[in-house]
This record gives sequence, C-alpha cells and structure tokens, in this order.
Amino acid sequence: MKTMPVIRIDRTKTLAEEPGTGHNRWHPDIPPLVWCEPGDVVVLETRDAFDGQMGRHPSLDAVATANLDRLHPLTGPVYINGAEPGDLLDIEILDIESDTYGYTVQIPGFGFLRDQFPDPFKVSWNILDGWATSDDLPGVRIPGAPFMGTIGLSPGYELLAATTAREQASLDRGEFVLPPSAASAVPGNSHIAIHGLRTTPPREQGGNMDIKQLSKGAHLFIPVDVPGALFSAGDAHFAQGDCETCGTAIEMNATLHVRFQIRKGEATQKGIRYPLFTRQDYYLPPEFAAPRRFTATTGISVTRDGVDQSEDVSLAARNALLNMIDHLSGRGWTPQQAYAICSVAVDLKISQVVDVPNMLVSAFLPEDIFIGD
Repeated sequence: MKTMPVIRIDRTKTLAEEPGTGHNRWHPDIPPLVWCEPGDVVVLETRDAFDGQMGRHPSLDAVATANLDRLHPLTGPVYINGAEPGDLLDIEILDIESDTYGYTVQIPGFGFLRDQFPDPFKVSWNILDGWATSDDLPGVRIPGAPFMGTIGLSPGYELLAATTAREQASLDRGEFVLPPSAASAVPGNSHIAIHGLRTTPPREQGGNMDIKQLSKGAHLFIPVDVPGALFSAGDAHFAQGDCETCGTAIEMNATLHVRFQIRKGEATQKGIRYPLFTRQDYYLPPEFAAPRRFTATTGISVTRDGVDQSEDVSLAARNALLNMIDHLSGRGWTPQQAYAICSVAVDLKISQVVDVPNMLVSAFLPEDIFIGD
C-alpha cells in the first residue's frame, strides 16, 4: 500500500524552533518537504496564524506587542509531480480537522477599523461539536465551517520581482504594506529572508485569501507558476464573517486533508491569472449560509462628517460595519465585543455599485448566533 504524504509538526514548538516543517514567506527557492502524485491524499498539520503567540491565557500586553513578522506559519511546500507553469492546479479540500481552542484578537494598528479600535482585545473560544462559544461573549454560539485562511502556491521569479516592485510603489505612496523583511523570517536563509514576500495579502497564487467558502468539499483552482506548484497552507479558521474586519477570525491549529489534480496548460489556454473556486454543496447549513433571521445595516460612500467620496466601496463597507457596531452596542455589547462579533459572524455584501455617487454595502448579522433569542 502506498504511503500517504504527511507533514507532522510539534505544536509545542514555534516554526522557528522547527523550521523543517514550513515557512512564513513566499519564495520559489523554498525547497519542498514532500512530493506527491496527482490524486494522492496529502495531510498537513498546521499552526495558528500567530504561531503560538496567542495561547489560552496571554495578557493583553502580549496581544498589544504581537510580532507580526511571525504571521502565518505555513506547512509545506508540497511538490506535485507533473505540475508546470501554465497549468491549473485543482486543489480539493477533503477535510479540515479543528482544534478545541480558538481565539479572536484585536491588534493595535491592525484591522479594517484600526483607527477606531486602538486598544488590544482578545476572545478565547472553546470549540466542541461544531460550535464555538466563549465566556468573553456570553450568549453567542458560532457555527463552524473550518477553512484555511492562507492557502496557495509559490510565485515564480518574474512574478516575485513584479510583486515586490508594485508593493514597494504602494508603500512609497504612503499606503499600508508590509514589505519584505528578514526579521523572524523562516527559512532563515539570507536570500529568501531578505527577498521573500510577506504572507499578509492574497496574490495571483492565492495566499492569505480568507475565503470562508473554501471549507470541506470545495475545489480551489490556482494557476501554477513554478515546477511542482509548491503548495503550502496554514492560518486555519474555525469560522469567519465575510469581512474578518478586526484582522482575525476564530483562529486555530488544524489538520488539512487535500488532494491535487493537474489541468495541463489550462491557465495559459484560458488566460487564468487569479484563483477561482467551486463547490457543489452548502459550506454551512443553509440557515447560516443564508441566514433565515438577520439584521442588516447599510453604509454608503459618505464620511460621517458628511463628505461624499464618489464610488468609494471601501468607505461604504466601513460605514456598514460602524453602523453594525453601533447596533450591537445598543443591544448591550461593548464596542470591542461588537467588533469581534462582526469579524467572526457578520457578512458584508455589496448591494449595488451603479447608483452614483453612492455605492452601498450591507452588513448582515445572523440572529441565530444568539442563544435563546
């Protein structure tokens, strides 16, 4: 019987203490840890997004001083025999085994509403029988649909250079970018550490996409840019709203079961440059995937002091979330509790992008997460 390719980790150790299990930068020179054939089932044990910094009992000082250079310790890479640039890799998510503990944190200076929430905050979750509950949010019960927040392939050398250049240009314009940095980089090889891409954003080869529909049963298709594709994953989430607004979902350790197929030449033939995904079933029970009971707030492209910023969808999304936080605060939650609830359970939906000057985004709160309501 053929041996299943597996990457095991020791979760009592950080990635830096066990560097032979993965990486926290993207670079084509990171060597693969296992090889597989198309159709093989591959198992990857993964670490949480902050690489163990957010245990069950860290102080808020630990949250406030979190080392973002250690974000997203990924397990891999996996080399898929036969995968070549121009192919499309079919990644089938077979299963994601959850841990029993998760957390949601608000890191000062990080998150969509970071200017409104400058103080550290943490919710510790107990995960059992498909649900997450917390003494920090009494009366809330979040249904689970585990998925990998960060999942993707290595960029090739040309794309690595182009990405570095465009992100540096964004940084030069004063925009929020985490540029390459050797600090806390794994591997510690100087060339990779200095030039490897940070794992914070999604890019052409996937990465930190935070797509909650990529749970068990999904097929994710990513264009291949290097021989072997070099697949890695980590940053598992037990549950998340379609916004992850505070910067974290219900973060956890997990074990990923995945299977690969290669669609030869399809990315080149069809001009596919970015990931796409499909599934044939609900990613959650229908009453949670499309909640039967909900409250929704709206936001438009107008600042709170009355300035119209025409066709600004980000501003509309911001306003929808601020209005939802106001709504939840009116129901007795503190603003930080409300912000956390939004991050793990509220779905942002673009309601319209044509009624100029004001785009409109709606924020949907599923009422069935509240026990006893």
